[in-house]
Amino acid sequence: MTEMRSLLKTKRGLSNAVSTLIILVVSVLLATVVTFYAINITSTRVQEEAVNIQKLHVWANNTDQVAAFVITNTGGKDILLDKIAVRGVESAWTNVYYWRATAAITTDLLKTRESTLTGSSPSITYATGQTQTFTNASTTGGDIELPSGGILVVYIANPDSVTSNDVGTTISMTVYTVNAEYIEECNVESAGT
Repeated sequence: MTEMRSLLKTKRGLSNAVSTLIILVVSVLLATVVTFYAINITSTRVQEEAVNIQKLHVWANNTDQVAAFVITNTGGKDILLDKIAVRGVESAWTNVYYWRATAAITTDLLKTRESTLTGSSPSITYATGQTQTFTNASTTGGDIELPSGGILVVYIANPDSVTSNDVGTTISMTVYTVNAEYIEECNVESAGT
């Protein structure tokens, strides 16, 4: 019994520095684990916006200026196209025509005359042997909806900032959504005579 009393009366233990260090390390590790858990939860539940713009063309001559591209929503949520700008100048919705494709567009887009881009639903031959009825963007009453996984073929009649003098120069085409803007560049091509 005396051995037990002497063992209890000894003043051995951890120093204050070691105790403080252990508490600090444990609290930092705990905070790190909680932070990574919160980041994991929020990042897996948030669907991101992402688009792919391809097959860009701008054709120009003395009488016709037409721009075209294919846009695919590769993100996990639906998006709204707010506006489209060619060389920094916004295109009016009355000049924008689109068709919702049901499958990937594998062929290049064909040039078309500006005169075919009129009315509310013109028929446009966008690829060899492929003609579809396009919709004028002004008839939808505002932004163009692009669902997740959706594909749009877009033609723009008379982009304001393009002339026949621009053939061979590189210009930008920008698609604006509610959350982002996507910029791609292409060379202006001759539309022929």
